[in-house]
Amino acid sequence: MTDSNSSAARELDRLLDVMARLRDPETGCPWDKVQTHATIAPYAIEEAYEVMDAIAQQDWVALPDELGDLLLQVVYQARIGEEDGRFDFATVAKSIADKMIRRHPHVFGDATLDADLWERNKAQERAGRAEYGALAGIPRHLPALTRAGKLSARAARVGFDWGTAAEALDKIGEELAEVKAELDVADADRLEDEIGDVLFTVANLARKLKLDPEACLRRANDKFARRFNDMEALLAQRGEALADQDLNTLENLWQDVKRRHWTADSR
Repeated sequence: MTDSNSSAARELDRLLDVMARLRDPETGCPWDKVQTHATIAPYAIEEAYEVMDAIAQQDWVALPDELGDLLLQVVYQARIGEEDGRFDFATVAKSIADKMIRRHPHVFGDATLDADLWERNKAQERAGRAEYGALAGIPRHLPALTRAGKLSARAARVGFDWGTAAEALDKIGEELAEVKAELDVADADRLEDEIGDVLFTVANLARKLKLDPEACLRRANDKFARRFNDMEALLAQRGEALADQDLNTLENLWQDVKRRHWTADSR
C-alpha cells in the first residue's frame, strides 16, 4: 500500500469512528442519533450540488471540504445500514469496486472496448435485478430535466426519436399552442400537464443538440441572477428600490443591464 493509500485508509477509519460516536445511543449527538435513511437522504442531493458549484467556480480550496460533506452522507447511510443489520461501509465499497471491475472488462479483463460496452454491461445488471424494458433503472428522483433527458435518450436508442433538432423545435411550438389553449380554462391540473410537456420537449431538444438541459437552465438561472442583481444595484445607487418602480421602468432598466452585459461579454 502506498503512503497516500495508507493515509487515506487511516482517515477513512477515523471518519467511520466519528460517525459511530455521533450515532452512539448513549453519548452521541441528539440530532445525529435519531436520523434515518429517509431523513438524511435530501442532504446527499444538497451536498452533491455544492460539489458541482465548487467545480463550476474552480474553487479548488473549497472542493475537498465539499467532497468531504458528500462522503459524510455515504458514511452516514452506511452507519445506519450497519446498525439495522442490513449492510455496512465495507459492503458499499465492495459493491462499487466490483461494479467498476465488471463494467470495465477492457481494463480488468480481455474484452475489446467498443461504444456500446458500458450500456450492454448496465443492461445485463438490470436484467440480473429483474429490471426489464428500455427505461429500466432510471431513478424517479433525479432532477426532472435530467430525468427527461435520460428517458428520451433511452427511447432514442430503440428508434423512438425525432430525426432532427428542427423537428423537436417544431414540437415545442405545438406544445406551447396547447398551453395557450388551456389559458382561458385555467385548470391547474391541465396546465401543469401541458407545461410539463413543453419542458420535456425542451429537454429533448437540448439532447438532440448534445447539450445538458440542466446545464442550460443553470446557465440561464445564473444569467438572470446577475442581471437582476445589477438592476437592484443600479437603483440602490440612486437611492431607489425595485419594489417602488413601475413595470415599464423595470423593463427599460432590464434592457439596459442586458446591453451592458452583452458589451462586457463581447470584449
